[in-house]
Parts: sequence; structure tokens; C-alpha cells
Amino acid sequence: MGTLADLRSTPVDPFEPVSYRVVEICQETVDVVTVVAAPVEVALPIAAPGQFMMVWAFGVGEIPISVSRMSADGHVVLTVRAVGPVSSAVVGLEVGDLLGLRGPFGAAWPIDDVVGGDVVVVAGGLGLAPLRMAIDALVATTPERVTVVAGSREPAQMLFPSDLNAWATQGAFVHQTVDTADREWPAGVGTATAMIERLHEPHDAAFVCGPELMMSSAVRALLHQGVPADRVWVSLERNMHCGIGHCGRCQLGGLLLCRDGAVVRWDRVEELMEVRGR
Repeated sequence: MGTLADLRSTPVDPFEPVSYRVVEICQETVDVVTVVAAPVEVALPIAAPGQFMMVWAFGVGEIPISVSRMSADGHVVLTVRAVGPVSSAVVGLEVGDLLGLRGPFGAAWPIDDVVGGDVVVVAGGLGLAPLRMAIDALVATTPERVTVVAGSREPAQMLFPSDLNAWATQGAFVHQTVDTADREWPAGVGTATAMIERLHEPHDAAFVCGPELMMSSAVRALLHQGVPADRVWVSLERNMHCGIGHCGRCQLGGLLLCRDGAVVRWDRVEELMEVRGR
């Protein structure tokens, strides 16, 4: 096996899955796992925060999955919830199994546009995974100006608790909140939107990812607190198939989300999202 540079030197057909081998599995929650996969013969380019891979479970099908992290040795980290045949097959992989990857595709979180300002990152449930690398980058630069609001249904569903603790240790303001909890839960109870309203802090920009209704309500709370609509970005999911804007399956208004998203500025989708949320 050659060096990582050698593996990345081979031209890649964007429609042809590249083989990766599972080298580690981490059980995050009852139905969520993190899969770490290493390149076999060809390595894909490094994904930017917020980009996604088209992930092929051999014999089952292909779905888009946001890159949770990428390691220096070229390993791709994917955090997946079992909700359908393909995602269930990915969750069921074992160390040594193969999967196919295409990508990375899509727009990234605009780190350079917001770093140095007061940034709030709002994640609901699995939405923390597409935000993970963005938070890493922001906290590594100006941790004292980063606020993270992470919400989940219950404490057992909270993703990446060690990351949340690490970001707080580095100086970021981290707020965890759950819909329901017993008295032993030490953090907030309520929705991520309710946490934003309780904090009532001014911010210059926001990154938001989670279920669409949660994103809409969270963004409305942020706009009410003075964050401009053109300084809020959300990550949207649709039925992506080709990954490069050819098939049109992921169309939302005038956008093709595999090409123009999944990260999109709120003022470009506000009208569409508000209509869907009614």
C-alpha cells in the first residue's frame, strides 16, 4: 500500500465508488454508530466541514452521509443512524468490511466568513455530526467567541459527550439540553430553541443543523435576537442521488442541494422553509 499522497494521486470518477475498509466502529447511542473507514487503493480528497459523501453499502444501495471528521491518515469518519435499508446496512458493518464512497460533495460551513465573531452553533440530535468539524475549527481559533447549543430527545441520545466536554474545556460555551430527563441530568431541559431564548445572547453569525422544524424555530429565535438572516447557515437534506447536480432529485426551489448545499444561507431558503413549516 502506498502513501496517502500516492493514494490521492489517482484520478477519481465522481460516479464510481471508491473502496474503503472499516477499521473502527464506535457505538454512539442505541441506533447511532460512528464508522471509521480507511482507503484501500484510492483515497478521496479531504472533506471540508459540512460536506458529505455518497456512501454505498454493497448489495443494498447508496445514501448521502455528512462527514463527521477526517483524520490526518486519510480515514473518513461517518456518524450514521439506522433509519432505512442502506443506513441500517452501514450501521451493521463490522471491522474489516468494505463500503464504497464518492465525494466529497456539496458546500461547506463558511468558517473563514465567521471566525473572529461571536458564533453560535445549534445542533439537534444527529445534526451535531455535520457540525463537528466546524466546531473543531472555530474552537481551535477563537474558543471564547463560540457558543454551542446541543439538543437531543434524552440524555442517552446526546452525541459526542467527550467532544462537548473538550470544547468547553478549551473555552467554548457549551449548553446541552434534552426534551426529557430525570433529576440526575445536570444540564438543561427543553428544546434547543428554548435554550437559545433563555440564553438571549447577541451573536454575529449562526450555524444550525437538525430536523427541519427545529431549524426553522431555532433560526426564528436567532433572528429575533438580532442575527441577520444572511449570517445564518443551515444544512438541508433531500433525496440526493448523483451528488453533482445532474439528476435534479434534490431540488429545493432553484437550488440543487447536492451542489448548492447541503449548507445554505438562510436568506436563500427562508421562504421555502417557512412554507414547509406551516
